Amino acid sequence: MFLFLTSVCDKTNYIFVTKRIIKIKSKYIVSKIEVETRFSAYCELYIIEIPSKKGIKKAISKGELQLNGSKVEGGRWLKEDDIITFVDLELTPPKSYHLKLDIIFEDEDLAVIFKPAGINVSGNQFKTIQNALLYNITPSTNNNALNWPLPVHRLDNQTSGLLIIAKSKLARVKLGQAFENKIDIEKRYQAVVIGKIDELGEVSIDIEGKQSLSTYTRLKVVRSLRNEFLSLIELSPKTGRTHQLRIHCASLGFPILGDKLYGVEGMVLKNKGLFLCATGITFLHPVTNVKLNFSVNTPYKFLKRLSSESERFQNYSNKN
Repeated sequence: MFLFLTSVCDKTNYIFVTKRIIKIKSKYIVSKIEVETRFSAYCELYIIEIPSKKGIKKAISKGELQLNGSKVEGGRWLKEDDIITFVDLELTPPKSYHLKLDIIFEDEDLAVIFKPAGINVSGNQFKTIQNALLYNITPSTNNNALNWPLPVHRLDNQTSGLLIIAKSKLARVKLGQAFENKIDIEKRYQAVVIGKIDELGEVSIDIEGKQSLSTYTRLKVVRSLRNEFLSLIELSPKTGRTHQLRIHCASLGFPILGDKLYGVEGMVLKNKGLFLCATGITFLHPVTNVKLNFSVNTPYKFLKRLSSESERFQNYSNKN
């Protein structure tokens, strides 16, 4: 060990900087230096509230980790009696969007919600899932609670389904790492695709120069006057590229019903949206390390469409 330090935690100290409220969560005083050390390297070793190098780098960049009360670059050399503060930037919370969401699971660190189709997870618009969370999620009482809950990952605007929400900073960091490294996260989707797809299969293609992989299982197939066949399938993405499942299904020749971007022209159903839903997710709880598994039933609109198409085809066949 090349640094000796003392640490003083202060959870009640607030200061005002350029009209922002800044809460000092903890202070670290460098009492003695035996080997020259940079600010970022010190933080990686001793700031236990942020468990990853990437998180440390981001915190320094945002000014959450400060040196002697100022935002500085991570390469700054430390000297004796330097004070490192870990601050919580108490920014104005987003205006709450009063959209009632289905809460599948919730504890002090995270929540799992069902995202409806036709709404963005986040963005510059007011009507987003992120702005609706304050109306639906109970604030965490943890010491490392986020100022307000935040989505951990994304779903397309037209995709419905299960979405993980972080309520604590530790949960946000660990779940973010899991999604980034594709470790201990398994997502499952259901989709209605045009055509009679194989019972089992996988697709691996490059998307924007990056390798992508998905597997699928056919759950049901029905006859259709409009499309000859429709298939209900379960999809498991092994990578996380933008629009991956939509591109994969289209590349196989079985585009997802309602896909305006990758689907077949003239085969989009008016006011019916995209027939793609995140129906299952399995992951390790970021604090307890217990495996959590959540799933929802096949969306009603999927079953209704399959039933309607099948009945229409049967009625036509009986008349002829």
